[in-house]
Amino acid sequence: MTSASDAPVIRADRLSRWFGNIVAVNDVTLDVRPGITGLLGPNGAGKSTLIRMIAGVARASSGTVTVFGEPVRNNPPLAKRIGIMQEHEAVYGFMTGRRFVRLMGELRQVTPLDAAVERAIGLVELLDAADRKIRTYSRGMRQRIRLAGALVHDPEVLLLDEPLNGADPKQRIQFQRLLRRYADEGRTIVISSHILEEIERIADTVLLLVNGKLAASGDFRAIRAALNERPYHVLVACDSPRSLASAVVQLDSVEAVRLDADGRIVILSRNVRDLQIELPRLAQQESVTLRRVVPLDDSLESVFGYLVDGGER
Repeated sequence: MTSASDAPVIRADRLSRWFGNIVAVNDVTLDVRPGITGLLGPNGAGKSTLIRMIAGVARASSGTVTVFGEPVRNNPPLAKRIGIMQEHEAVYGFMTGRRFVRLMGELRQVTPLDAAVERAIGLVELLDAADRKIRTYSRGMRQRIRLAGALVHDPEVLLLDEPLNGADPKQRIQFQRLLRRYADEGRTIVISSHILEEIERIADTVLLLVNGKLAASGDFRAIRAALNERPYHVLVACDSPRSLASAVVQLDSVEAVRLDADGRIVILSRNVRDLQIELPRLAQQESVTLRRVVPLDDSLESVFGYLVDGGER
């Protein structure tokens, strides 16, 4: 039996959004529960559009989305329970950080406002810069003051679209600690990113979005295992490709070898880590000079495409 605390906070059912002939989100069905959920996908996958529909900022072309069981569009009481930080949201450089956060609080009708503003700025550790103009902030600081604006009304649901862009390593650690604290309080957080390792460090559950479709969802370790099973192509340029190709094909980490039209070696491997160790050793043994070793398909688009296509690539 599902308890109230285990029930989905966010629920999308066959959710789609298109702009003319362009389909941004395509028939997505998902549930999001309390904790940190990572929305992972390459640029242009539809992450921003999906987050905007969950927040009620963008209208769905078809399907439904609810938060706490309520429709999100044109629902002001529900909007006060949701915080959103959009990827390309403007900040006003002529404003101080404190004035910007105060404006966000005023729009949410927060009371008492002064205490809420100070609390939000303190959470992102910018109190010492709160009275500076935002135009003097670094990119990472701008991201943090925008996060303070999303937190000023103390939301139960937090939707963050690529929030770590421009953040330095220290800021990333602070950000992760803050989100973990919020999650431990029982809040629901959705954070989007195109960086696999970023989501791996922070999220309990992962949603993979590719070309507007939900490619996979669930525990990150299971999805990571699926990624690790994927075969990779590696391009090798050297001074004696036929000689090296004959030796490489004997390696346990190699499934197939071919020469391309330019005489370079293309290796298919399911264990690139071992291949990276074995290849230089083998080249030295065969007296071959390696000029270039490049993975051909290590992009997120390729990785996610493999999952969508069921491995048939």
